[in-house]
Amino acid sequence: MLKKELRAKYKALRNQLSDEDLEEMSLTIANKVIALPVWEKTYFHIFLPIAEQKEVNTEFILHLLSGKDKEIIISKSDFETREMTHFLLTDNTKIKKNQYNIPEPVDGLEVPTHKIDVVFVPLLAFDKTGHRAGYGKGFYDKFLTECKPETIKIGLSFFEAEENIEDVFENDVKLDYCVTPNGVYQF
Repeated sequence: MLKKELRAKYKALRNQLSDEDLEEMSLTIANKVIALPVWEKTYFHIFLPIAEQKEVNTEFILHLLSGKDKEIIISKSDFETREMTHFLLTDNTKIKKNQYNIPEPVDGLEVPTHKIDVVFVPLLAFDKTGHRAGYGKGFYDKFLTECKPETIKIGLSFFEAEENIEDVFENDVKLDYCVTPNGVYQF
C-alpha cells in the first residue's frame, strides 16, 4: 500500500477506538516496552500524544522513564523550517498545545540531537521491514537522520505491521523496533 492510503486507513481505524480501548492498549504497549534492551541508555526522546488524533498515550512510558531516572526529552516543532528543537522535560517545564494540538514545551533546557540515545516514534502505520508512515510532514524523518547512527528508534502502534509500504524514499529512516499491544517487532 502507498503511504497516502495507509494514512487514511489507520486514521479511520484509530477513530473507531474508544477512550477505554486507547488507555488499555497504551498501557499494554508500555508494559511491552519494559522488555526492550534499552534501559542502560540515558537520554530518551518521547512524543507527547495528540489526543485528538488518538495517538498512543505515552504517559505510561513517561512514568517508566521517570521511575528509572532517565533523562526525558520532548520536542517543539517549527512548521516553517520543519525542524524540531529538543528540550529536557523537568518539573518546571510548561507544556502548551500548538495550532495542531501537539503538546509542546514552551521553553527550557535545550538538548542537542547527538545526545539522544533512544527515540519513541509516533506513526500511523509500519511494515515488516521497519519502514513507517507518519502524518507526512517529514519532521521525524529529518530529526532521525540528524541522530547518531546508534540511536535506537522505537515505533509505537495500536495496530500490527503491514506487509510492505510501497513508496518509501531513500531518506526514510527505518525503525529498530515497533511495539504493539500484541508484541514487539525487531528490524
